[in-house]
Amino acid sequence: MPKINMMQLLIKKATILCPSSKFHLKKKDILIKNGIIEKIADSINVKGGTVIDRKNTAVSIGWMDLFSDFCDPGHEYKEDLATGANAAAAGGFTDVCLIPNTLPAITNKSSVDYIKSKSSLVNLHPIGAVSNQLEGKDLAEMYDMKLAGAVAFSDGTKPVQQAGLMLKALQYVNAFNGVIIQVPEDTSIAKNGLMNEGETSTKLGMQGKPGIAESIQIQRDIELLQYTDSCLHFTGISTKKSVELIRQAKKQGLNVTCSVTPYHLLFTDKILETYDSTYKVYPPLRTESDRLALIKGIEDGTIDCITTHHFPQDWDAKHVEFEYAKPGMTGLQTTLPLLLQVSKKISLEKWVSLLTEKPRTILGLTIPEINEGCKACLTIFNTDEKWTLNDKTNQSKSVNSPYFNQELTGKVLAVVNNTQLYTNE
Repeated sequence: MPKINMMQLLIKKATILCPSSKFHLKKKDILIKNGIIEKIADSINVKGGTVIDRKNTAVSIGWMDLFSDFCDPGHEYKEDLATGANAAAAGGFTDVCLIPNTLPAITNKSSVDYIKSKSSLVNLHPIGAVSNQLEGKDLAEMYDMKLAGAVAFSDGTKPVQQAGLMLKALQYVNAFNGVIIQVPEDTSIAKNGLMNEGETSTKLGMQGKPGIAESIQIQRDIELLQYTDSCLHFTGISTKKSVELIRQAKKQGLNVTCSVTPYHLLFTDKILETYDSTYKVYPPLRTESDRLALIKGIEDGTIDCITTHHFPQDWDAKHVEFEYAKPGMTGLQTTLPLLLQVSKKISLEKWVSLLTEKPRTILGLTIPEINEGCKACLTIFNTDEKWTLNDKTNQSKSVNSPYFNQELTGKVLAVVNNTQLYTNE
């Protein structure tokens, strides 16, 4: 899977999916030279360079993920910035936001600089910690991290529990239009839970995490958001109640957004009857009623974007008793085929919006364009082509995906960004 500095690329007969472009929904040839879209026309013929000429090709601006873990620094045996970026590019992502749960944590300017310095074809966006050393006690150096390039603030997989600290954080980021990202979970309620609390957990004799652990945290944080008039994003929501609470908050005009993972749209806690720790994720898989409510939330616009929650785990972390297995699965490379399985009611144009414009709007980032003279930041893909995630195609260091060695439908052909081209050939 080569990554090359791109001099010239010609994309033939591609359907352009970009509402801001005059070529939206039109099938065109696209010529890119030295990282710039030079020409878009019905037919372009040039000599030399790379040519992508495949049936049913689609092109959008580069996809963005708001919440991934590349485990670097500190846990590079699971993933590092280079392998994580390769997995992102292979999955169609030109931009990835990285959570601060590293060792040391992303809590100051130097740690932000380290992440940003590793950007290449894939733009790596550091998420700075809310609390110092992720301890949930005192605020971290958020303003310094913002100046250094942190795009948002979160304690990542350690959701902020103290209401007073969350209040201070929301007030603090207001000064520079910052965004707080929260995984909604009251850990005092969810403590020691292994999966969703319900019929399946009772049947399996496992301690559960009740849905109220998520909804009560959302209720609290919405109250704090209303008080501070700040900006808050909930990532990985998983329950019907969560969707309802956020829907009502939006109707009240609060600056709240949310995202969902592809696997919460596809799976329920019943799949854990197999005791397969691959499906032990964070937040946990819920019920069929919750899953359908999440899909409804995408259809009506309550849910703003898709996040992969790409959480690599090494072999030892997953191949143990379910109780001791670490949560998480890899997700960057399989986002497209998973989303294509969710619902025929949701159009490809909608999925692309949830992966492109929406996450950048949440963070206040510039949205790339597909027009002549613009810098090329593109994802090129095919919804019909089949491929298999295996040892050869997998770009992550980890293999904790339920789709390993399975044939998948929907393939990213290439990404273009920062004058570089990555192809899945």
